Amino acid sequence: MRTKETYIQGLAKMKRNLYFDGQLLDRTDEVQMKCINTIGTTYDEAEKPENQDLMTAISHLTGERINRFTHVHQNVDDLHKKQDMTRMLCQKVGSCIQRCMGIDATNAIYNVSYEADKQNNGATQYHENFKKWLTRFQTEDLVGCCAQTDVKGDRMLRPADQPNPGAYVYIKERLKDGIIVEGCKLHISEASVADEVLVVPTRALRPADKDYAVAFAIPGDWDGLKQVVTIRNYRPREHYKRGFAESQTDSYMLFENCFVPWERVFLAGEWQQGGINALLFALFHRHSYSGCKPALGDIILGIAALAAEVNNIHKESHVREKLAEIIMVTELGYAAGYTASDLGGPRVFMPGKGFVPYGPGSYIPHSIYCNVGRCLSGEAVWHESEILCDIAGGVVATFPHEKDFMNPETGELLLKYTKRNPNMPVEDQAQFWRYLGDKLCSAYGGQSNFGAFHGGGSPIMEQIAITTQYDIESRKKLVKYIAGMSGGDREALAKK
Repeated sequence: MRTKETYIQGLAKMKRNLYFDGQLLDRTDEVQMKCINTIGTTYDEAEKPENQDLMTAISHLTGERINRFTHVHQNVDDLHKKQDMTRMLCQKVGSCIQRCMGIDATNAIYNVSYEADKQNNGATQYHENFKKWLTRFQTEDLVGCCAQTDVKGDRMLRPADQPNPGAYVYIKERLKDGIIVEGCKLHISEASVADEVLVVPTRALRPADKDYAVAFAIPGDWDGLKQVVTIRNYRPREHYKRGFAESQTDSYMLFENCFVPWERVFLAGEWQQGGINALLFALFHRHSYSGCKPALGDIILGIAALAAEVNNIHKESHVREKLAEIIMVTELGYAAGYTASDLGGPRVFMPGKGFVPYGPGSYIPHSIYCNVGRCLSGEAVWHESEILCDIAGGVVATFPHEKDFMNPETGELLLKYTKRNPNMPVEDQAQFWRYLGDKLCSAYGGQSNFGAFHGGGSPIMEQIAITTQYDIESRKKLVKYIAGMSGGDREALAKK
């Protein structure tokens, strides 16, 4: 396994294909370093002996110890540990750890590539291609991102019906030694600081959409790929440093006549598996969210409790009610993810068939509980910000800049008039308001709320998955039996 330092050295060697604010950007430019430090935490923590069981695993391919972010889940325990690892790391940095994109994409493609080969009766070698790629990914301890979301063009049209065929990434040409792809993926987290980009479909597909059923992996600086990057940093501070300054990046990924050799292609035209690939990545990513969002809930709870304490209202009953609300959403989201792990197995839900065996035997979390946890906690994002706003009051929005506290003409006066709780150092109170301003009133804070709401799929997507996969008909039969109506099912009642 490599270190944070060797991870950064690898980024420094990559070709320049990042565009930020109209300029070409080196990957290790200072503007990206806070994001690099955030992901670097996954290397720092994996080196600690006390984290070995949580943050590392034994590769089923090589038998070597690897970073868990490169692992394919082999059992229920692996699913539990991925969730707990994600929660621990997100607590460390106070936000999204980002590296989950790679582990979720690898687990999805690992299963789909196997099923595509089976569908093709051995005519393709997608799964062997992927295992070779995955062995290197694990051995070199690489960071992977997942490029799933397409620009989609006219939302009322399916991929093959778009006037601009690149509205969804597609196979433009098939060659003897590979494929040419074109199109744009967007909102791709951490792509500008990732070693490898895993590309997967974004939706269910039809036979007419077979050219859009494509999955592959390429380095982040591959020829034919440009990235237009959004970087989310807090406003710089000179005097009152943050305990940890997390950051995130997202990319528009522009594929133009991009050649991908066959050994890096894991799906190319199998439209049935393309739709499953889209669902499986989303499922694994929603499972990660059941570790990430509870960690963010932990941070929000701490912020709310401290805001009440700084305001000296922490003993008021309405504060306790709001804290309880945050705790309930946080732990119900975690519990749903834990249940999804516990009920996981080598199977997926197929409409009209229920849960059926899928893949070569690796473990997939239970889809209902993944979606329930993600939907429940995702819908709470804006309300939690409302709770913080309510407890904190308006001081967050207008708190003076740090240099005004350093100015001898105003500094002492500002400390005098910002003091609220007599039992807390006033310097700590001022530092807390700066931090809450970061979270609630900055561009980063607003963007993070959008990411927490939409990341892994908007709540409406989870609602669709829940209602289409849940056995609602059997529940209707239960009620018919209890109510004495025709069509009731006594046996179904007994099973429940």
